[in-house]
Amino acid sequence: MGSVEAANSRPGVPVGVNHVVLNVRNMDESHQFWTEVVGLCLVGEFRQRPGGPPTPRMRFYSGIGTAGVHHHDLALVENPNLPPPPSEWKMWDMPIAINHIAITYPSREAWLNRLGYLQNKGLEFDRRIDHGMTHSVYIHDPNGYGVELVYDLPREVWENDIDAALNFAELRPHEGTAALVDRTDVPRFGPPS
Repeated sequence: MGSVEAANSRPGVPVGVNHVVLNVRNMDESHQFWTEVVGLCLVGEFRQRPGGPPTPRMRFYSGIGTAGVHHHDLALVENPNLPPPPSEWKMWDMPIAINHIAITYPSREAWLNRLGYLQNKGLEFDRRIDHGMTHSVYIHDPNGYGVELVYDLPREVWENDIDAALNFAELRPHEGTAALVDRTDVPRFGPPS
């Protein structure tokens, strides 16, 4: 068996999710949420091609701007015919296809700064949870999509037992200054080191 045949006998394995595309009711309202609340940068948008078919409003966003890891992390497509968002966001049993999207901040400090910024703007958090691999706050966008803002705990905390880390969840206060208190004494999962 040649090397090409051997290489083709096993399918490729992805390295991760490249980007997510969301349908949104109102592009301007959603743009404001994803840039001002979450902090993503607009990196491009579809333009109508002369003589071409009508192009929907579509914008592309990156977490690091034009020098990001990918060309974009998130795209929004305007679709004013979406059903209205649920009146209340819940973690489970929502009548919406996407449960939530997690957005990672580069450090604990950057994450805490974002949470403080959002509280100063009057944004209410839906939920605050310390998971076994991240510390998280949950909010929702104008379309009802859940958005989890996270920072990753050090890999050595969760890498020896990802399943146990995934099943660990400690509810934390999600209102007031108590929502900005972040524990650094986190449990480790897996065999003792």
